[in-house]
Amino acid sequence: MPEAWVINASPIILYARIGRLDVIERLAPKIFVPSKVIEEVRDGILKDMSARIAVDWAMRYSLPDIQVPPSVEHWDVGPGESQVISHCLQGKRWAVIDDRMARRCTNAHGVPIIGSLGIILRAKVNGVIPLARPLVNKLTCAGMYVGDELIRQSLAAIGEED
Repeated sequence: MPEAWVINASPIILYARIGRLDVIERLAPKIFVPSKVIEEVRDGILKDMSARIAVDWAMRYSLPDIQVPPSVEHWDVGPGESQVISHCLQGKRWAVIDDRMARRCTNAHGVPIIGSLGIILRAKVNGVIPLARPLVNKLTCAGMYVGDELIRQSLAAIGEED
Protein backbone atom coordinates (compact mmCIF):
# COMPACT_ATOMS: atom_id res chain seq x y z
CA MET A 1 0.00 0.00 0.00
CA PRO A 2 1.42 3.42 -0.90
CA GLU A 3 2.27 5.82 1.86
CA ALA A 4 1.42 8.87 -0.23
CA TRP A 5 0.33 10.27 -3.56
CA VAL A 6 2.64 12.81 -5.23
CA ILE A 7 0.44 14.92 -7.46
CA ASN A 8 1.29 16.70 -10.69
CA ALA A 9 -0.32 19.90 -11.99
CA SER A 10 -2.97 18.59 -14.40
CA PRO A 11 -4.94 16.49 -11.89
CA ILE A 12 -4.90 19.38 -9.41
CA ILE A 13 -6.09 21.84 -12.05
CA LEU A 14 -8.79 19.52 -13.39
CA TYR A 15 -10.18 18.67 -9.97
CA ALA A 16 -10.12 22.36 -8.99
CA ARG A 17 -12.07 23.21 -12.16
CA ILE A 18 -14.85 20.80 -11.23
CA GLY A 19 -14.76 21.74 -7.54
CA ARG A 20 -13.86 18.23 -6.36
CA LEU A 21 -10.37 18.36 -4.84
CA ASP A 22 -12.05 16.68 -1.87
CA VAL A 23 -12.13 13.41 -3.82
CA ILE A 24 -8.34 13.33 -3.87
CA GLU A 25 -8.19 14.11 -0.16
CA ARG A 26 -10.63 11.32 0.66
CA LEU A 27 -8.68 8.70 -1.32
CA ALA A 28 -5.00 9.49 -0.86
CA PRO A 29 -3.36 8.13 2.29
CA LYS A 30 -1.15 11.25 2.29
CA ILE A 31 -0.70 14.01 -0.29
CA PHE A 32 2.48 15.67 -1.53
CA VAL A 33 2.76 18.41 -4.15
CA PRO A 34 6.31 19.38 -5.19
CA SER A 35 7.09 23.10 -5.24
CA LYS A 36 7.78 22.99 -8.97
CA VAL A 37 4.25 21.69 -9.55
CA ILE A 38 2.79 24.53 -7.48
CA GLU A 39 4.80 27.01 -9.59
CA GLU A 40 3.34 25.50 -12.76
CA VAL A 41 -0.21 25.78 -11.43
CA ARG A 42 0.45 29.34 -10.22
CA ASP A 43 1.61 30.30 -13.74
CA GLY A 44 -1.97 29.73 -14.95
CA ILE A 45 -3.73 32.03 -12.49
CA LEU A 46 -4.23 34.84 -15.01
CA LYS A 47 -5.76 32.47 -17.58
CA ASP A 48 -7.77 30.14 -15.35
CA MET A 49 -9.81 31.36 -12.39
CA SER A 50 -9.78 27.92 -10.75
CA ALA A 51 -5.96 27.99 -10.67
CA ARG A 52 -6.06 30.19 -7.54
CA ILE A 53 -8.16 27.55 -5.77
CA ALA A 54 -5.76 24.88 -7.04
CA VAL A 55 -2.71 26.77 -5.73
CA ASP A 56 -4.29 27.41 -2.34
CA TRP A 57 -5.15 23.73 -2.05
CA ALA A 58 -1.74 22.51 -3.24
CA MET A 59 0.13 24.81 -0.83
CA ARG A 60 -1.24 22.78 2.09
CA TYR A 61 0.65 19.75 0.75
CA SER A 62 3.80 21.50 -0.47
CA LEU A 63 6.99 19.50 -0.66
CA PRO A 64 10.43 21.01 -1.40
CA ASP A 65 11.96 20.12 -4.74
CA ILE A 66 14.77 17.58 -4.80
CA GLN A 67 17.62 16.61 -7.11
CA VAL A 68 16.25 14.85 -10.20
CA PRO A 69 18.17 11.63 -10.84
CA PRO A 70 19.79 11.18 -14.28
CA SER A 71 17.47 8.25 -15.03
CA VAL A 72 14.51 10.67 -14.84
CA GLU A 73 16.31 13.57 -16.57
CA HIS A 74 16.99 11.23 -19.49
CA TRP A 75 13.26 11.16 -20.28
CA ASP A 76 13.10 14.95 -20.75
CA VAL A 77 9.65 15.27 -19.16
CA GLY A 78 8.55 18.59 -17.69
CA PRO A 79 9.99 19.96 -14.46
CA GLY A 80 6.83 19.24 -12.45
CA GLU A 81 6.61 15.68 -13.73
CA SER A 82 10.32 15.18 -13.03
CA GLN A 83 9.81 16.27 -9.43
CA VAL A 84 6.76 14.02 -8.99
CA ILE A 85 8.64 10.97 -10.28
CA SER A 86 11.79 11.81 -8.30
CA HIS A 87 9.81 12.10 -5.07
CA CYS A 88 8.07 8.80 -5.79
CA LEU A 89 11.45 7.11 -6.04
CA GLN A 90 12.03 8.11 -2.40
CA GLY A 91 9.52 5.64 -0.95
CA LYS A 92 6.18 3.93 -1.29
CA ARG A 93 4.44 6.63 -3.27
CA TRP A 94 2.10 6.78 -6.23
CA ALA A 95 2.63 9.28 -9.02
CA VAL A 96 -0.58 11.12 -9.89
CA ILE A 97 0.18 12.06 -13.48
CA ASP A 98 -1.80 12.39 -16.72
CA ASP A 99 0.96 13.24 -19.22
CA ARG A 100 1.68 10.27 -21.51
CA MET A 101 5.48 10.59 -21.65
CA ALA A 102 5.68 11.15 -17.88
CA ARG A 103 3.55 8.02 -17.38
CA ARG A 104 6.00 6.05 -19.52
CA CYS A 105 8.92 7.36 -17.48
CA THR A 106 7.07 6.50 -14.28
CA ASN A 107 6.39 2.97 -15.53
CA ALA A 108 10.04 2.53 -16.52
CA HIS A 109 11.00 3.36 -12.93
CA GLY A 110 8.51 0.89 -11.45
CA VAL A 111 6.51 3.60 -9.72
CA PRO A 112 2.75 3.00 -9.40
CA ILE A 113 0.62 5.52 -11.30
CA ILE A 114 -2.89 6.87 -11.11
CA GLY A 115 -4.32 9.57 -13.33
CA SER A 116 -7.32 11.86 -13.23
CA LEU A 117 -9.63 9.20 -14.67
CA GLY A 118 -8.28 6.54 -12.31
CA ILE A 119 -9.00 8.72 -9.30
CA ILE A 120 -12.69 8.90 -10.22
CA LEU A 121 -12.87 5.16 -10.88
CA ARG A 122 -11.23 4.39 -7.55
CA ALA A 123 -13.55 6.87 -5.80
CA LYS A 124 -16.58 5.00 -7.17
CA VAL A 125 -15.21 1.56 -6.25
CA ASN A 126 -14.39 2.75 -2.72
CA GLY A 127 -17.80 4.36 -2.19
CA VAL A 128 -16.47 7.92 -2.04
CA ILE A 129 -18.85 8.92 -4.84
CA PRO A 130 -22.11 7.21 -5.90
CA LEU A 131 -21.48 7.39 -9.67
CA ALA A 132 -18.35 7.94 -11.74
CA ARG A 133 -19.91 8.97 -15.05
CA PRO A 134 -21.06 12.48 -14.01
CA LEU A 135 -17.59 13.38 -12.73
CA VAL A 136 -15.88 11.81 -15.74
CA ASN A 137 -18.11 14.00 -17.96
CA LYS A 138 -17.22 17.08 -15.91
CA LEU A 139 -13.49 16.27 -16.10
CA THR A 140 -13.75 15.84 -19.86
CA CYS A 141 -15.48 19.20 -20.18
CA ALA A 142 -12.81 20.70 -17.91
CA GLY A 143 -10.03 19.58 -20.26
CA MET A 144 -9.15 15.96 -19.42
CA TYR A 145 -7.83 14.32 -22.58
CA VAL A 146 -8.92 10.68 -22.55
CA GLY A 147 -10.27 8.73 -25.50
CA ASP A 148 -13.97 7.90 -25.60
CA GLU A 149 -13.25 4.17 -25.87
CA LEU A 150 -11.04 4.18 -22.76
CA ILE A 151 -13.74 6.06 -20.86
CA ARG A 152 -16.39 3.59 -22.05
CA GLN A 153 -14.26 0.56 -21.08
CA SER A 154 -13.31 2.07 -17.73
CA LEU A 155 -16.89 2.87 -16.79
CA ALA A 156 -18.03 -0.59 -17.90
CA ALA A 157 -15.33 -2.15 -15.69
CA ILE A 158 -16.93 -0.55 -12.64
CA GLY A 159 -20.48 -1.40 -13.65
CA GLU A 160 -21.50 1.84 -15.35
CA GLU A 161 -22.25 0.62 -18.88
CA ASP A 162 -23.95 2.89 -21.40
